[in-house]
Amino acid sequence: MTTIAVLGNGRVGGSLATALTRAGHGVTVADRAPGAAADAARTARIVINATPGAGSLDRLVALREELRDKILVDVSNATVDGPDGLPDRLIHPGSSLAELIQEALPETRVVKTLNTMLFPVMTAPATLTQAPDAFLSGDDPQAKQTIRQLLVDLGWRKEWITDLGGIQTARATEAAILFVPHVIRSSGFGPFAISVAR
Repeated sequence: MTTIAVLGNGRVGGSLATALTRAGHGVTVADRAPGAAADAARTARIVINATPGAGSLDRLVALREELRDKILVDVSNATVDGPDGLPDRLIHPGSSLAELIQEALPETRVVKTLNTMLFPVMTAPATLTQAPDAFLSGDDPQAKQTIRQLLVDLGWRKEWITDLGGIQTARATEAAILFVPHVIRSSGFGPFAISVAR
């Protein structure tokens, strides 16, 4: 069992917390109450950032001390939404939210993953008609190995998980969010993920 704090209790955070609890982990979900995020992060080994990407960096920097020596899993995408509420453009073109978090929190091991799919796939990848991919970006190999096992606990087969390399590779996966509005407008709001055909 691993102690995990989930920052954000929306659809993403809620579904991850439920699935990780079901897998036997000790999970705390931080709501918007003052101090809740700090309390949850302080006692966890792994912290999952499931807060809206546009404000994630400031929220996490405020938790610098609580996140020291922790693994931070960033599943968010920093975008500006269009008139229909769907992602329209990246807030950090030429970089990535994950890189900026790692730069701001050098004593925290940041791993980017699960940000190239609609949220239901994060915890139920086998429900898709073909194999999805979950990508890992991060500078710490041990941290990525720990999160790889966490993904397995969520139902991801080992062969569906691809380590892309350092944290700078998150630029590619964060940019994949720009597919989402076009797929939804074309096919409707149904679970899907970015996958690499091999």
